[in-house]
Amino acid sequence: MRANSLALRLFLMATGWIVVILLVTGLVLSSLYRQAVERAFDHRLDGYLRTLVADLATPEDNGANFAASLGEPQFNLPLSGWYWQITRLDSAKVDVRSSRSLWDGKLPRLANDDVAAVRGGTRLGYVVGPEDQKLRLIERSIDLGEDGKYVLGVAGDAFEIDDEIASFDRALVMTFAILGLVLLLTTMFQVRFGLSPLKRISASLASIRSGSAERLEGSFPIEIAPLARETNALIESNREIVERARTHVGNLAHALKTPLSVMLNEANARADDPLSGKIVEQVNIMRDQVSRHLERARLAARTAVMGTITDVVPVVNALARTMEKTHYGKTLAIALDLPPEARCRSERADVEEMIGNLVDNAYKWASARVAIEVGLERQAPNKSVVRIVVDDDGPGLTPAERAQVAQRGKRLDQSKPGSGLGLAIVVELATLYGGNLTLGSSPIGGLRAELTLLAAT
Repeated sequence: MRANSLALRLFLMATGWIVVILLVTGLVLSSLYRQAVERAFDHRLDGYLRTLVADLATPEDNGANFAASLGEPQFNLPLSGWYWQITRLDSAKVDVRSSRSLWDGKLPRLANDDVAAVRGGTRLGYVVGPEDQKLRLIERSIDLGEDGKYVLGVAGDAFEIDDEIASFDRALVMTFAILGLVLLLTTMFQVRFGLSPLKRISASLASIRSGSAERLEGSFPIEIAPLARETNALIESNREIVERARTHVGNLAHALKTPLSVMLNEANARADDPLSGKIVEQVNIMRDQVSRHLERARLAARTAVMGTITDVVPVVNALARTMEKTHYGKTLAIALDLPPEARCRSERADVEEMIGNLVDNAYKWASARVAIEVGLERQAPNKSVVRIVVDDDGPGLTPAERAQVAQRGKRLDQSKPGSGLGLAIVVELATLYGGNLTLGSSPIGGLRAELTLLAAT
């Protein structure tokens, strides 16, 4: 998931909601469990309190033996955290009876604030008992008439409540952590699965650009099916536009070349006329200009077509064999360094013309050696180039001569056959395909021509 991607945005949004929902749910469950534990604990205390009230109200012994009926050994253990206490309020001297576990201590009374009152005048709350123990206390006031008024209280160690809740919270945190992890993994799978059609579209577009496919194929969800249809329609429209441009270029070529040919024939027929020579000269210039600009238009239309890919290695091998036959009688040692994966975004005919001009030029001027090297180089994360280097051991060129030789029709040596258009054509074609041609000094002594074209990756 890369930055500023739909996948990352969806994942982060889902993660945020998962965290919030699990956190709120955990707090609610923990609160509900605390209330349930406190209710169970209070029910236990209330049972002891009812037993005390029943024993105290017994007329036979007026509660003289009520402690034995509780049946809880903790009330007999010193400072056990479990205590009961009965206080008579209407006697001249306050009469306090308590469990043995209190020893010389006393249970505090519940304050009026922050205390929960239940039916029957019973009150519940937390207090601090002996040894700073946190206690859960239940107390009740009763009036026995002539037998007196009393306040009865039973307290239990609140550590049992806190320990039970802490154990539940630990289990809850562990359970929610595992659940959160599972939900995050599920979210990642859902994001990847949900966005997979977009990934398929991206891969299909890459295939179209690389030349291995012509349109988006396959079925897509209804949300992005219109995008696929419009993309295919755009590709078809682009092809139709390019085809119409090629047709117009061909028609224009015929329309212009025929009148020029007529003018040239008429001028040649009047060789004795001084004006005919000038007409022949200008007509040839016009034909050259027409051919040049029509060729540029043709190439521009071809480069606009998506998926134009050429393997460089077969082209170079074929050219090397052709040059050996073309320059028959000239013994040259040719060295080839060709990686099989080199592919460029160009028409095969144009690649053959560019490399052919460079190799032919090297054969013309080389003394004994010609070297051709093809390399694949990455210039940016999404951009690679194919580099074709042609070296010869001929006389080479000075920097000034290199600047002149790439000009259209410029020839520095009339002793060699040619029109002076080769390198200029290479420069124009390379520029149209987003590449360039660089001339320099060869390490084997002559001229180095370095052609760079966009690679098909």
